[in-house]
Amino acid sequence: MWGIDFLLNNYGSDAGATALLDAYDLYVLPVNNPDGYAYTWSDDRLWRKNRQNYPDNICVGVDLNRNFDVDFGGLGTSGNSCAETYRGPSAVSEPETQAVQAAIDALAPQAQALISIHSYSQLWMYPYSYTFDLPAEADELDRVAAIGVSALTAVHGTEYVYGPVADTIYPAAGTTVDYGYLAGITYSYTIELRDTGTFGFLLPAIEIVPTAQETWAGIIAAILAIP
Repeated sequence: MWGIDFLLNNYGSDAGATALLDAYDLYVLPVNNPDGYAYTWSDDRLWRKNRQNYPDNICVGVDLNRNFDVDFGGLGTSGNSCAETYRGPSAVSEPETQAVQAAIDALAPQAQALISIHSYSQLWMYPYSYTFDLPAEADELDRVAAIGVSALTAVHGTEYVYGPVADTIYPAAGTTVDYGYLAGITYSYTIELRDTGTFGFLLPAIEIVPTAQETWAGIIAAILAIP
């Protein structure tokens, strides 16, 4: 949300924000897992999955980033409902995933980029995640990722690694980034924010604004580098 506030309040005064908004329409989904997010505040700060409760399952929740219709049930997913990476009973079984897939399908013919933001590890990645094979546009995706990372690092000196998901962090089937790419959005990326493990998911509040500043600098530079 900091990034949206920055773009809206700096249009006309910041060159990057102005160029981005002059050239593109932005569609922003602040939270893809509202029930799970609410649960992190009320019960379990490190809760990952949604709060879907299937009667035949032992445990609650589906990992939404294993539920997209890309090689469902493949690498990096689990059929155990108690696992953090439980993929769900079938591809696109979850209303959250259904909504995002529908939006991607509707926008893909014109969309230039998709960026899915997560934490943590300081990584800027592109497809594929479901396989170690590289997409046809790997060199171009790598070029734009390098530009984004360079701009990000220039803000506060935070160092990121970039590359394909499966090689850079781990293989995972059923992800947003792969679905976006295969739907026709060539410049599909997933970003893992600060840090590299000192605080992990419990990043101190004092780091929120610096993280947002550098991330949006990288995103703006990357998108403006798309031909």
